[in-house]
Formats: sequence, structure tokens, C-alpha cells
Amino acid sequence: MTEPILALEGALGGFSVALLSNGRLNVKSTGAHDALERGLVLVDAILREEGLKPAGLGGLAVGTGPGGFTGLRIAIAFAKSLALGSGLPLVGVSSFDIVDEGAAAAGRVPRLTVVEGRRGVVCIRRSDRTGERIACGLLEPTVERVLDGDREIALVGATEDVCGVVGKRAKSVHILSAGPEPPAATLARIARTRDAAASAHAIAPDYGELPAARER
Repeated sequence: MTEPILALEGALGGFSVALLSNGRLNVKSTGAHDALERGLVLVDAILREEGLKPAGLGGLAVGTGPGGFTGLRIAIAFAKSLALGSGLPLVGVSSFDIVDEGAAAAGRVPRLTVVEGRRGVVCIRRSDRTGERIACGLLEPTVERVLDGDREIALVGATEDVCGVVGKRAKSVHILSAGPEPPAATLARIARTRDAAASAHAIAPDYGELPAARER
């Protein structure tokens, strides 16, 4: 995708917006619970500061989850609306790729990339020499599903709760930093290296694990 790129991310904590143009980033973020009220305000503010209109963008990027349910839905709704309204290409990027961007270069394997979902639920991507696998659900059983009797493991992302569980099963646990920049900034950098989806409709949210339906 070519610059300028406008990136929207709402699954990883708060809502953040980034505009990448000529290798320079303009980033704004809001609180964890006001994406609906302030998300488009941030988009408008960044475009005004850069003297751009949506038609002047090279493309759009959006985080596709897993992560916070409400923020994810809002970010994808905003991104699809902007893409469809302006005819711009749209790239979707997994939360795992966003969180892992800085840590992947560290080269430690196996690595668990951890994203918090709805309350009490985590999503974990295990990366090792054989490939990747993903598990979502309650903390302890999900950790069990991605461990293979590892003596040494690296963690990146929402590691606070996972670290204690992994530490009971692995001899050595390494905590890797995901980097200090807002998720939308990392998202914009990744989008620069990706091809756009066939259409905005092809972008689908990854909710990890949805609440179980109950009959009344």
C-alpha cells in the first residue's frame, strides 16, 4: 500500500489513529471507552493537520483483532465506511502482528503473543520453528493448549496474568517489549508492506472467542 496511509486501531486498549506520510507519523489516541464518541474526531483532526482529505490518501488500514470487542467493532465500522465512501483500498492487520512487530526481531522461540479479549478471556499465538497456532479462552486452559513442555518461553503483549501461569510450567520465561508507540502507529508501518483486501467487505473482525449463547 502506498502512503499516505491512515490507520485505525481499537482492539488493543484505547482507540488510536495514525497517519503515515513520507515516512513521518502523526498519531492521536483516545481513552478506552470513548472510541464511538471521539474516534472520528481524531480522524478529522489528523487529516486537517496534514492538509489532507480522504481522497488524498493512498489507503486505509485497520486492526482486525482479536482484542476488545467494542473498540474492534467501532474501528472496523469506521474504516469500512471511509473505504467505501472514498473508494480507497483497505488493509486489515491482526492484533497479533501489531503486538509482535517489535518482539519478532528478537528471535526468541517459542514465543507466545498475548492479547486480552473480553473479561477473563485471552488469545495467544504461539510462534516457533514449526509455524504458528492460536488459542483463545479462559486463561489457564488456553495457556495449556499452547505449551508443549517448553523449558524456555518468551512472552510479549498482555503478559501480566499469563506470566504466572507459564512460570509454573517453564523453567525460564522471557518478557519481551512490544514497544512504546500506540498500536495505530505500528499498524500503519505494517500496512505499508501489505496488499489491500479485494474489497472492504472482505475485512472481517477476529473476536477470538465470543460469549457463549444462552437459551432463556
